[in-house]
Amino acid sequence: MATTGFWPVKGSLKRVLEYADNPDKTTDRKYLDDDLAKVLRYAQNAEKTDQKMYVSGVNCSADHAYEDMMATKRRFGKLGGNVAYHGYQSFKTGEVTPEQAHQIGIETARRMWGDEYEILVTTHLNTDNVHNHIVVNSVSFRTGRKFENHIKDHYRLREISDEICRGYCLSVLEDSNFYGGEKGAYWVHKAGNLTHRDILKQDLEECLQYALTWDSFLSELHSMGYSYDPTRHSIKAEGWKRAVRLERMGYSRENIMRRLDSNLYADGAVQRWNAYAARRPRQYPLLDLAEQLSFSVTHTHDLGKMAVDMVFLILICLLTGCQEKDSKPSRPLSPALRAELSKLEQHQEAYRLLTERDIHSAEELSAFIETTERTIQALEKQRQSCRNHLRRKKPPEETVEYRGKIAEITQALTIQRKYLLTAIRAKADSERMKELLETERRMELDATNRERGRSR
Repeated sequence: MATTGFWPVKGSLKRVLEYADNPDKTTDRKYLDDDLAKVLRYAQNAEKTDQKMYVSGVNCSADHAYEDMMATKRRFGKLGGNVAYHGYQSFKTGEVTPEQAHQIGIETARRMWGDEYEILVTTHLNTDNVHNHIVVNSVSFRTGRKFENHIKDHYRLREISDEICRGYCLSVLEDSNFYGGEKGAYWVHKAGNLTHRDILKQDLEECLQYALTWDSFLSELHSMGYSYDPTRHSIKAEGWKRAVRLERMGYSRENIMRRLDSNLYADGAVQRWNAYAARRPRQYPLLDLAEQLSFSVTHTHDLGKMAVDMVFLILICLLTGCQEKDSKPSRPLSPALRAELSKLEQHQEAYRLLTERDIHSAEELSAFIETTERTIQALEKQRQSCRNHLRRKKPPEETVEYRGKIAEITQALTIQRKYLLTAIRAKADSERMKELLETERRMELDATNRERGRSR
């Protein structure tokens, strides 16, 4: 049985190749020594017959994979964007030998990418389950075409791996869900973020920790911004394209009732429920925040006119309220807005840039992006000019001077590029945040209207 997957790599091609071709991971454990120097000597000495290194190149030399891949990129002028794809193929513990795993990895890589791309295949032995790392050049050595990375390619990799594993009489995962059943979940988790299913699961667990009856369970879910469909036994929140069936997440009606009964008959159940209900009174954080910031409901009615920096300020205040551990925690009703908590640092960075640069409107933000792009182009031109000067033979003192200038310009470029990335991200996020805040405002107004209706 082998599980597979791959993801794009940006930045340093050399770093990912060095990780895959790490002698500490690719040398059989019985040949490893506590002395790092001895390990490295094993890696460097090709004449040792007892050395077992599982590193192979497909369409390139294993010893010079980086140089071969970079030569292809330079030949076609494609040095930017995704520099490579890093894949894995992990086997069931004890099912394959390192030799078998490495051979399966080579065959899998050759059938998947071997017609057009350079590949480094390594087998790592540093964990209980033997696994392959596959590093694929993003640029074809035949056509110069960049690999496009469609979801169908991930299915194809698994199909090829399963077919080869069957040929070696290994087990396979029949009819298993792809990436846990959610196509995009893998990439969201890879970026350190949460999907709406992750948020839903957290909320379900919180409700099931305290609720005593089915009605109290649904009431808590409703207060968190969810609606329940009893016919399909599914949950949906504002802004979701489709509902999530609880059965598929492991929350069947029977399982939920079993946990509710366990809560009900536990010692001190009623006291715990009352304490929980008192700890979480009905609160409407966006409407409360609007009053605190002297930002009236009539203004929030047209979020399209809201200042960009105000959008991020309100968002950050709402998200930091989620983290408070005091007796009256306040959090947004919208699950989609709560999911932004994993991006809090990113939003804080955007707000710092907006305030430091005195940017308030979308037009000012666009102008800042254009100005920063021109600044970067000018700095790149200056740096290239200095590099051109260094190509000619010069006295040592002039060489040192030009290298110093290049280092200063590179440092300035790093800062400007960070500003540009933050600004571009802030521009895209601000539009999305306006929609999320509008959804939250509508949900809170609806909730307050329902409470008024019940109090009459």
